[in-house]
Amino acid sequence: MKLLAYALVLACILTAPSASAQSLPGTTDHYFTTSDNVRLHYDEAGPKSAPTIVLVPGWTIPAWIFAPQIRAFSAHYHVIAFDPRAQGASQIAPGGYNQDRRGQDIAELITHLGTPKVTIIGWSLGVLDTLAYIHNSGDSHIAALVLVDNSVGENPPPTPVGQHHHYPTEHAAFMHAFIPGMFRTPQSPAYLNRLINACLRVPANDARALLAYPVPRTYWRDALFSTSVPVLYVVRPHLNGQAQNLALDRPNSQTALFPKAGHALFVDEPAKFNTLVMNFLKTKVLSR
Repeated sequence: MKLLAYALVLACILTAPSASAQSLPGTTDHYFTTSDNVRLHYDEAGPKSAPTIVLVPGWTIPAWIFAPQIRAFSAHYHVIAFDPRAQGASQIAPGGYNQDRRGQDIAELITHLGTPKVTIIGWSLGVLDTLAYIHNSGDSHIAALVLVDNSVGENPPPTPVGQHHHYPTEHAAFMHAFIPGMFRTPQSPAYLNRLINACLRVPANDARALLAYPVPRTYWRDALFSTSVPVLYVVRPHLNGQAQNLALDRPNSQTALFPKAGHALFVDEPAKFNTLVMNFLKTKVLSR
């Protein structure tokens, strides 16, 4: 009897949805299967008849980090919060942790959605995954881009910031230090623990592979300059030089600086970020 009871409990644990798979309030869970047979997750909110925003999170981060944006944007837009492979509630795939496959995952998500045009908001590694998508698939399904706090291959090259560039051998210890460091505004221990646990779901070797895309800096700039769609580039001061050059070098580019925020600037200053993006979309997307 004890063995049977243990088996039943174990079965419940293995089949129950993880915390990351539970929908945010006002959203619904969805999945699709990629061409390499990986099951990827996204949350959906807002009216399907409205213009679509696709949120792409950063390195190992679940899409629910965009909760303040999902709440704000879904009042006026059709919002898709995407969990890249191994992140959030998406499947931990045996491979594909490179720029080409991650870009193709975004392309296949957009095809699955059946939406003619989307605005992609990519943050951190999500910036690079979005640019890889454009590099390989073009911009025919892109209405606009919001690229948040990562290099886009412009000059000057970024100065390394924080522990991200000094990756140790002990993955869990690194995550426990790195995740709280993304915020300038103090977050609750419960929030940080939930986020750290979600990030640790990504296997250490795969997490390291995501930090080592084997392409030159010019790859990202060439991808961005291959399209003329409206771009909003939102950065902290260490990337302000790139923002200034992007505004000079690429028509239809707008930039914004968040000098008092951490890397997760849309969590630190959600009202400022949300207003900035909503105004950008109103003038650059809805007016077209």
